Amino acid sequence: MHPWVSLFSGGKDSAWALYQALEAGHPVERLVTVHPTGDSYMYHTPATELAALAADSIGIDLVAVRPDNFDAETAVDAGEQGDRELEPLERALAELADEWGGIGGVTAGAVESAYQTDRIEAMCDRLGAELFAPLWQVDPRTLADQMLEAGFEIIVLQVAAYGLDESWLGRTLDAAAFRELEQLGEAYGVHLLGEGGEFETFVVDGPHMDRRVELEYEPVWEGDRGHLEITDATLD
Repeated sequence: MHPWVSLFSGGKDSAWALYQALEAGHPVERLVTVHPTGDSYMYHTPATELAALAADSIGIDLVAVRPDNFDAETAVDAGEQGDRELEPLERALAELADEWGGIGGVTAGAVESAYQTDRIEAMCDRLGAELFAPLWQVDPRTLADQMLEAGFEIIVLQVAAYGLDESWLGRTLDAAAFRELEQLGEAYGVHLLGEGGEFETFVVDGPHMDRRVELEYEPVWEGDRGHLEITDATLD
């Protein structure tokens, strides 16, 4: 059986996909984090450097794909940009496949984005690897409840949607927060899991982690959006 890799940003969706893969007994031997510059069509973008700390807590080696590997041009359409953004990731996985003699499977945390999932599925086909996407088209409320029931501690790193103000920065996504997000979804169309980029998250603790990630940060608010500026991050 060939080893597996897990696409991993440290956010709730990729962490949940990883957790589900481990629970299912899949032999995940590498986490792979892409560190994009600026906005990205394909990847979670805020504070991706935190993924290495989470990987230490999880106990699985991490491969970092750096932005200087991108072969992106400035003027491309969304489809072409997505394809270009995938290229450095696919090169990194191809190197692992050469090292291992093949990749058994790839986990991904996509919920509803066919834009991402179609590209990752095509990449897996080229690599001869199974795609494991346990969140795909699962009811968002069900996923939120499952994450909380499993003991995931999730904080909000970034918000960029009407209805989400500065008070959400650094907030823990507990049952009360998800109830508020449901109300914001009804009022403003905010997706319960932030699937449309409304917010981004980081999992500071969970059943797959040996040590909690402790964060120090300063909120940065820019009028209609904001993010956490991480000043320190350690394992407790």
